[in-house]
Amino acid sequence: MVETTGGGPGDGTAEVLDRPLPDGVRRRVVQIVSDGFGGLTLGELPAQLRQYARFAPNRRAKFAGNAMAAALETDTLFRQRIGEKLREAQPELAGALDSGSPPPAADPLDVAAAAYVLRPAGWVKLVAAAGEEAQRADAERADEESRAELERLREELDRAREQTRSDTERLRTELDAAKKEAESLHRKLRAALSDVKRGEAALRKLQAEMEAGRAEGQSLLSAAESESRRLKARLGETEAALEASRRAAREGRSVEDMRLRLLLDTVLDAAQGLRRELALPPVSVRPAETVDAVEPGRMTPKDIAARALSEHDPAILNQLLALPQAHLVVDGYNVTKTGYPQMPLEKQRLRLLGQLSQLAAQTGAEVTCVFDGAELAAPVLLAPPRGVRVLFSKPGVTADELIRQLVRAEPPGRPVIVASTDREVADGVAKAGARPVASAMLLKRLS
Repeated sequence: MVETTGGGPGDGTAEVLDRPLPDGVRRRVVQIVSDGFGGLTLGELPAQLRQYARFAPNRRAKFAGNAMAAALETDTLFRQRIGEKLREAQPELAGALDSGSPPPAADPLDVAAAAYVLRPAGWVKLVAAAGEEAQRADAERADEESRAELERLREELDRAREQTRSDTERLRTELDAAKKEAESLHRKLRAALSDVKRGEAALRKLQAEMEAGRAEGQSLLSAAESESRRLKARLGETEAALEASRRAAREGRSVEDMRLRLLLDTVLDAAQGLRRELALPPVSVRPAETVDAVEPGRMTPKDIAARALSEHDPAILNQLLALPQAHLVVDGYNVTKTGYPQMPLEKQRLRLLGQLSQLAAQTGAEVTCVFDGAELAAPVLLAPPRGVRVLFSKPGVTADELIRQLVRAEPPGRPVIVASTDREVADGVAKAGARPVASAMLLKRLS
C-alpha cells in the first residue's frame, strides 16, 4: 500500500498512493488549492493555471478543479507553495500532522486533504483511512436514507390502502345511487312511452280532423271561385257601360273643340296673309343692341394698356384688376428684392403678403403669390393671409416655371396679370396670353 523510493526518516514525499484519491478528499484538496491560489504571484503559478488567477475562489474551484488537482500532483514546487499557504492558514493542523498525531476531533476529510498537500510521514495511511471513513459514512448515510425511504414507502402504502378503502366505499355508495337513479329513469321512460302512444293517437285524430277541414276548405274555395267569376262578369258589364258613357261625353266635347280649332285656324291664316301683304322682314336686331357701349370680353388687358395712361402708371394695374374674374400672379422674391432687399427673407414674405391681402380685399381679384422653395431646408410654417394663395416651388422646379404653369392652367380669355421684373418670365407669360407688369408698378400700387 505504501512504497518508498528513498528519503530521510519522517519524510513522506517518497510515499505513493496506490489507489484513486477519494472524492471527498479530492474536493477538500481542490478547495485548499483554490484558497491558497490567490496568495501566489502569477510567476509562482504553473503555466496551465495562470488563466484562472483572477477568478474568485469558488468559481476557480468550479472551473479549474481538475487542472489544479493535476498540477498539485505533478508540480512538486507548486504543491510546496500551496502547503506553505496551508501552514499559514491552519498552523495547528499542520503542526499536528508533522508530529504524527492529527487532532482526533478534526474532520477526517480535512485531515486527509491537509496530509495530501503537506505530505508528512504516513500521509498515505491518513488518506486511505479518510477514504474508508468516508465510505463507511456514505454507507451509513445510504442505509439511513434507505430505512427512511422504506418507512416513507410504508406510510405511503398505508395511506394508499386507506385511500383505496375510502374510494371503494365511495364508489359503492355512488353505485347504489346510480342504481336508484337508473330505476327512476326506467320508470320515467315507461311513462314517456305511454305519453308517446297517447300523443300518436292524438296526432292521428288531428290528422283526420285536418283532412275533414281540408275537404271543407276545398268546397268553400270552389264556391268562392264561382262567386268570383260571377262578380267578374258583372264588373265587365259595368266597365262596358262606363266606356259607352265616356265615349258619348267625348263625342259631345269633340264638337266644341272642332269649332274652337276652326276659329283659331281662321285667325292664323288671316295674320299670315296680312304679313305677306305688308312684306315684313323677320326681326334680327333687338333694340338694346343699337346702344353704343363696350360689352364684357370685348376689351382685353392689351386694349387697356393701349390707352393714354403711362406704361408705369399704377392706374393701369387698377384697370387690369377691375376686369371681371381677374387673376394676379406675383413673383414673390422678385418683388420683395426690388422693393426692400435689405430685410430678411421671412420679413420680406410677411410684408408682401400683408400688402397683397389688402389689395385683394380692395379689388376682389384672385391673388396668388409664388416663392422659390428650392433652397428651403424645411417646410415654411406660414399661415396665408385672407384672400391670398401662397405657393412654394417644389425641389427641382423654379418659381418662374411654377408661374408659367399657373398661367397655362387658366382658360383662354381670362384676364391674368403677372407681376415680375424678370424679362424671361414676362416674355413667357405674354406668349401664354397673360399681361406682365413690372414689380415696381405693383410696389407703387401697394404703397
